[in-house]
Parts: sequence; C-alpha cells; structure tokens
Amino acid sequence: MILKTFVKGPIDANNYLLIDENTNNAILIDCSDDYADEIKRLGINLKYILLTHGHFDHILGCNSFFETFGCDIYVSQDDIEQIEYAPEMTYMLGGVRIPKITSVKKNVKDGDVFELGDVKIKAISTAGHTEGGMCYLTNNNELFSGDTIFHGSVGRTDFKGGDFEKLSHSVKDVLFRLPEETIVYPGHGAKTSIKFEKKFNEIIRG
Repeated sequence: MILKTFVKGPIDANNYLLIDENTNNAILIDCSDDYADEIKRLGINLKYILLTHGHFDHILGCNSFFETFGCDIYVSQDDIEQIEYAPEMTYMLGGVRIPKITSVKKNVKDGDVFELGDVKIKAISTAGHTEGGMCYLTNNNELFSGDTIFHGSVGRTDFKGGDFEKLSHSVKDVLFRLPEETIVYPGHGAKTSIKFEKKFNEIIRG
C-alpha cells in the first residue's frame, strides 16, 4: 500500500490517500479542500472517502470529489448534523458561508471494514471531539485518528457535540488498548504512536 499525505484546507488538515499499487484503487481519509484535479492526475480509481468526523475543515472538498470521481463518501450517522451545520460553523468562525455539503450519502458504524487490496481498514467509534467521531485502523497497525488524538494532545470538546468525558474514554479505553507499535496519523500535525501517547500525553494521563 502507498500512503500519501495532503495538508489542505483553511486549518491545514491532514488528508490521507491510501493506494493499492496492484489495482490503483484508492481510499481517501478526510477531504478538507477542493483538490480533486490534483488527485485525478495521479491516475488512481478513488473508491471511497472515509470521514473521521463532520467538522467543516475535514469535509470542504467532498462535493468536488464526488463530482469528479462519483465515489461513496462515508460518515457516522451521529455526525450528519455536523455536516448540515458546516455552513453555519464556517460563517461563525470566519464570516464565510460555504455551500451545503450534499455529497455525503453513506453511513459508517463501529466495526465496519473496508478493503483495499490486501489491506483491511476497520472503523472504530471514538466519540468525544464530535458525537460521531471515527478512527480507521488498518491491519498494518496504522491508525487514522482524525481529531480524536494528536501528537501530545487531543481534540477540543468545546464545540457542539463535544464531550471531554467521552473523548477520554475513547482514548484511554479504546485507542490505548491497541498495540503500542500502532502508528497514529492524526487530522492535524505530525504522526505519533500509541506507545508515545500512553506515556507522554499529559492531557489524557492527567
């Protein structure tokens, strides 16, 4: 599997493109800006977009990607309200009202598995940053954590749908039970590992 990282959108969100080199099929995790043409030039067949949550800075490119690739776009049912609220959120934070995101039509739930060649990608429910937060774990011990956990930090919980107790449970009782060698690819910033976060993440450990 080939992994490419694209830092896009108004808050520099990490988008992760997973490509099966044998079939050229691909999955994109989060879609924070309109750069579908850039991805199209890679010559890949984009099968799915998996959203870690519904905040605007992770979904702004969904309509464009759907128009370009016709791919299914998945989010937790519990974050549909976040998708609908995105235009209001962008206006509240930056004075810009974006068009409605109408392309997210599929729901993902805890335990769902997506296949990309030999790689299996399992959805793990991690509520807290938003009610419908999802992480995606590959059978190669790679975790795409969205805004649930970052290098030395965790996602904020002061927006609508946020809950620190739920976030703490998601990290301590779900993610920290994964193998320590699991590499964590977060929604913003540098990659980390479960081992590092268990030892040094003072927000959760404290």
